[in-house]
Amino acid sequence: MIYRLYVEKLQEFATQAEGLLSDLRTFLNITGLENLRIIHRYDVEGLSQELFGLSKDTVFSEPQVDTCFSDLTLDDSPRQTVFAVEYLPGQFDQRADSCEQCIQLIGQCDRPQVRTATIYILTGILSTTDIQAVKTYLINPVESREASLEPVETLQLSTEAPTDVPVLSGFITTSDNDLPGIIQEMGLAMDADDLRMLRDYFKAEHRDPTVTELRVVDTYWSDHCRHTTFLTGIDSVGFEHADAQKSWERYIDLRDTLGRTKPTSLMDIATIAANYLQKTGIVQNVDESDEINACTVKVKVDVDGKDEDWLLLFKNETHNHPTEIEPFGGAATCIGGAIRDPLSGRSYVYQAMRITGAGDPRLTMEQTPKGKLPQRQIVNGAASGNSSYGNQIGLATGLVDEIYHPGYVAKHMELGAVVGATPAAHVRRLVPEEGDIVVLLGGKTGRDGCGGATGSSKSHNLGSLSQCGAEVQKGNAPEERKLQRLFRNGEAASLIKRCNDFGAGGVSVAIGELADGLCINLDAVPKKYDGLSSTEIAISESQERMAVVLAPQDVSRFIDLANSENLEATIVATVTKEPRLTMYYKGIKAVDIDRTFLNTNGAPKHISIEVEAPLETAPDDENSGANIADRFKTMLVDLNACSKQGLSSRFDSTIGAQSVLMPFGGTYQKTPSQSMVALLPVLGGKTTTCSTMTYGFDPYLCERDPYTGAYLSVIHSLAKLTASGADPAKAYLTFQEYFGRVGQDPKRWGKPLAALLGALDAQLDMGVAAIGGKDSMSGTFEQIDVPPTLVSFAIATGPVSSVISPEFKQAGSKLILLHPDRIGDRPVAESFKQVVATARGLMAAGKVRSAWAPGRFGIAEALVKMSLGNRIGVCLGDACTEKILFSQSVGALLLEVSPDVSEGLQLGVTTETWELESTALDLSLDLLETQRLYDGVL
Repeated sequence: MIYRLYVEKLQEFATQAEGLLSDLRTFLNITGLENLRIIHRYDVEGLSQELFGLSKDTVFSEPQVDTCFSDLTLDDSPRQTVFAVEYLPGQFDQRADSCEQCIQLIGQCDRPQVRTATIYILTGILSTTDIQAVKTYLINPVESREASLEPVETLQLSTEAPTDVPVLSGFITTSDNDLPGIIQEMGLAMDADDLRMLRDYFKAEHRDPTVTELRVVDTYWSDHCRHTTFLTGIDSVGFEHADAQKSWERYIDLRDTLGRTKPTSLMDIATIAANYLQKTGIVQNVDESDEINACTVKVKVDVDGKDEDWLLLFKNETHNHPTEIEPFGGAATCIGGAIRDPLSGRSYVYQAMRITGAGDPRLTMEQTPKGKLPQRQIVNGAASGNSSYGNQIGLATGLVDEIYHPGYVAKHMELGAVVGATPAAHVRRLVPEEGDIVVLLGGKTGRDGCGGATGSSKSHNLGSLSQCGAEVQKGNAPEERKLQRLFRNGEAASLIKRCNDFGAGGVSVAIGELADGLCINLDAVPKKYDGLSSTEIAISESQERMAVVLAPQDVSRFIDLANSENLEATIVATVTKEPRLTMYYKGIKAVDIDRTFLNTNGAPKHISIEVEAPLETAPDDENSGANIADRFKTMLVDLNACSKQGLSSRFDSTIGAQSVLMPFGGTYQKTPSQSMVALLPVLGGKTTTCSTMTYGFDPYLCERDPYTGAYLSVIHSLAKLTASGADPAKAYLTFQEYFGRVGQDPKRWGKPLAALLGALDAQLDMGVAAIGGKDSMSGTFEQIDVPPTLVSFAIATGPVSSVISPEFKQAGSKLILLHPDRIGDRPVAESFKQVVATARGLMAAGKVRSAWAPGRFGIAEALVKMSLGNRIGVCLGDACTEKILFSQSVGALLLEVSPDVSEGLQLGVTTETWELESTALDLSLDLLETQRLYDGVL
């Protein structure tokens, strides 16, 4: 029997409906809309009437804030429009899943089935165009559809699984001319050279491939999984950029020094600094193994007064493509994916950072390019998805920032970075042996997420919204939270010989990468529902899962430990001696591929590159002549300088009680922190050791000159670390590269090459290495590209006593500026090192009360933001000229110090009056509130 229930918030608690009503009236300009109701509908099957009645006020609703009813009475008036929205079949519905689990716990019975829908009741004089606009805004065809209002007879999905594995008959006799047609027909990510190589491989094996084999190889060789673009061989480079050319020559010399023989490539440039700095002993304590999915370093952690050996793990991850087409789910799986990499290293992930790139969210629907979701819808949905996942899993989000640039209309940048740590004794990394067992634990496989790897390797076009639905998966944060708990158990972690997380490649990659020889039983893989084909089981990401290699004698104990956390753990594969990846489906060999062939990563790629000269540098005083107070106001309403506090407030920064800095500091909690700082996650003890992580990047600087912009990204990340009290000499970096589709255009290739050369010079100049990174090369929509993007994340550990927050602490302090010498936009390396040394000396002497690392908006931005937290003003001296106030200042440090400090440029003093004062300026900072300046957009 099907039970149906409707639940609606009481009017005084209907904030979701109130907010949506405002959005539809203002953003869509539907002025005839007078009222809006949101009702959640539940259909339930597989439980008794008594249990359903018991669940009404305990599972489906809260009597204090909700009203429940079994019949929905609708008005026939033409002033009322009613429609329902439900997830597409196969999409994970967390609301339904939570209800099912709760009912099962209450009734101690078999799990029932629940299906949900959201009903919208619109009241007002609405045209057909108005109604369609509302539906378009609320129904994203990638994830949802309009639902029927009629009762249903059953919730059972009657689907039968295929009984065979289709073969691509005649594939090995296909001509070269036919290969592009196959790529287009099957929607493959590989190119004709790859497909030709695949054809020749199977021709040598004297058989046609199965469809599953083709899809598995396409997944393995995708840019997402194998960094195809970054591994393309560089045949020649032409330079119109003198600094980039010098850096290229420096890179070639490094290759000779290290005896590098593999082809030159973007990947080689990205990794060579770390190799060189490790070889020369400048960078130490990097933990290396064949397994590592996250950057891992060896650190000492104070535990109850004694030093212990720990591993610190950190990782950045993007889900740009899925977030662009389905904001909530894409952003949720971005943070979920970031967590899983260090989690697979058996660490406990305890802090996260979210950095996003977007177009102007204030633009109207009419200003949105055809084929795109509105920026407002993307940024709001993505913020909700990321925060929902992080808050549910119990992960403190210490820093949230959104970067605005028109180029991100091409494709949203959804970027997360996380930090994890674990006692070194909990981790062992061994080479799998013949007979070892692979256990899959966590979530189940469904169709959602098929093509996630290959889809994210494609540029976005007008058809993406209607064609990419199967590539987007909803995250299941509670399931991943169970994995966090299990891997924090030292006994469970120490049983694992090797581990891999499930990402865009699904079973084929997550299990396939664990050993050279594997026999995988696809029938054993737990599934969300029946009817999945061998291909769907093999490549669907279904992310909240881990694959672990265990010795046969340890399997039973490990499964018991997993079950104690309510995690399903299943034997799905065996390690074999022969180096082949094999998969069986209903007794049929669906995949049988030589490991050496898989590891080729496809046909070798080659390119010649041209690095163009930088765009003309904008003068520092381009707004000079305007009133200084007006320049302050103009700067503060810029989307990249205004407050992001409304956005940050969606994220919980205190979960776990390990956060040291709040996202916004001071008595009034208004000064934004430039770094996130947290104590390491010592379980059952106390520690004074903390990690500090921050980032550096400005899209406008990178757009003007990718080489200089990337160099400044590294410098700014190190300067922010310094301002937070950490030692940049002990820092490690990880990069995020994000560029438009490069194709075969030498000049388009020149942008990532120039950026990587700038980052290479910065690493070598500073003696700090990027030991990880993530490249994403699909930031193109029609003729729009994302701005050249290289984000530098920097992290270091140290004593919590050294941490410095950025808000002004007291009146009567001296303000000093430590600024390095510059060549153009860039600081001189040795001069910047001296700035850092001076600042750290003052900090060690207890002279620094607050600090800020200024960026493109200069000292002006720093003065205002440092003043906000405690409403402390500033009186500036004559040395603080208009040029100093507003010039780009990456590499400088603004310090609030005790009055006896003589170092640096003396800018002024802090005051009790909340104003910015100078001979040329008298700006009351109350204006920031009374005129609603600096409020931000979210």
